[in-house]
Amino acid sequence: MIPEIEKATPQEIQAFQEGKLKELIAYLSENSPYYRRVFRNHKISTSDINTLSDLTKIPVTTKEHLQHHNDDFFCVTKSKIIDFVTTSGTLGEPVTVGLTDKDLDRLAYNEAISFACAGIQEDDILQLTTTIDRRFMAGLAYFLGVRKLGAGIVRVGAGIPELQWDSIQKFKPTYLIVVPSFLLKLIQYAEAHGIALDTSGIKGAICIGESLRNQDFSLNVLAEKIRSKWNIELYSTYASTEMSTAFTECSEQRGGHHHPELIITEILDEHDRPVPPGEEGELVITTLGVEAMPLLRFKTGDIVAAHHTPCGCGRNTLRLGPVVGRKKQMIKYKGTTLYPPAMGNLLNDFSEVKSHVVEIYHNAIGTDEILIKICAPKASDTLLAQIRDHFRSKLRVSPTIELCSREEIQQLQLSKLGRKPIGVIDRR
Repeated sequence: MIPEIEKATPQEIQAFQEGKLKELIAYLSENSPYYRRVFRNHKISTSDINTLSDLTKIPVTTKEHLQHHNDDFFCVTKSKIIDFVTTSGTLGEPVTVGLTDKDLDRLAYNEAISFACAGIQEDDILQLTTTIDRRFMAGLAYFLGVRKLGAGIVRVGAGIPELQWDSIQKFKPTYLIVVPSFLLKLIQYAEAHGIALDTSGIKGAICIGESLRNQDFSLNVLAEKIRSKWNIELYSTYASTEMSTAFTECSEQRGGHHHPELIITEILDEHDRPVPPGEEGELVITTLGVEAMPLLRFKTGDIVAAHHTPCGCGRNTLRLGPVVGRKKQMIKYKGTTLYPPAMGNLLNDFSEVKSHVVEIYHNAIGTDEILIKICAPKASDTLLAQIRDHFRSKLRVSPTIELCSREEIQQLQLSKLGRKPIGVIDRR
């Protein structure tokens, strides 16, 4: 199930997207209070935007714009909204996003072709280990996508390894939709209760929320830990509520594929200029085919690199590499630029560390400081020294590390909506 446009030449894909972009500009000019104001204030007419390079004539949209002018982004009346969701609010107040019936169809199509990209077929059964409630878009998207693909789904929800394994043994799913670190808990439960992992029937996992790979696409420490115990395929995905689109790995596992019929991507530097091919920059997206709340040049805040080399799966679309980090969480520490995911990945090298939270704050002279709070029941001075040395060898610097109880870490990780555990607390 590869959409024809994804097998087209780069030139054909660009021409296709430029046609869709013109349609979007006309739609926003007619229906969006926010973008009508932007076009008026910057003297932009619909005839000014004809090519993808013309996008640079339009100011970017930020998360702050969404937060401060949320209602002005809606292009339809509330009576047309079928489903109301909110963003997770990781870096600020949550934003309300509404979806019309057409938007829900688009969401289902996105997930169906994304699952198909990872090799999932009609005869597969997927077990959903994430929430489908709490105004969470992802869980609903997965359900709709599996349904459109024609596969089966078992909606178990978050947590409870015992219930997950009961469902695996009862319904025989072939894939899990899961946060990667939760796979370690499933492995621990299986080992403690005599469950044979290799005869479970699970072929692979569609992994969300956490990175599986290094920038060269090799498995990172977390993924290596999983694969050393459970020989299943691991597929990375990247998505957000605002874009209503997913970038999912194919069988080649060399980055998440772009769906050109659903989204336009730009990779920009700190001055909002395109970076050279293959270089890291902030992902900026323009949604296509969204009815209720389309976005134009929206800055995701995520630092990524795009890869344009041909893929062995037959698609000619660009692929996004693993997220390096969030732009707003970039840290300048003792002359070194760091992102929290790199620190989390290093801590995964130590089985003694059960959980952690990274705190970022300004010191007395206004420069960045890092405090990593860890739960390590069997901690010792030797372990702490090993962790610090590991950080120095890999990142050239070693942040302050503080031992905390499991309860303290859990309390820090609890988010307002209880949807995602918080791994980074930015107090700057």
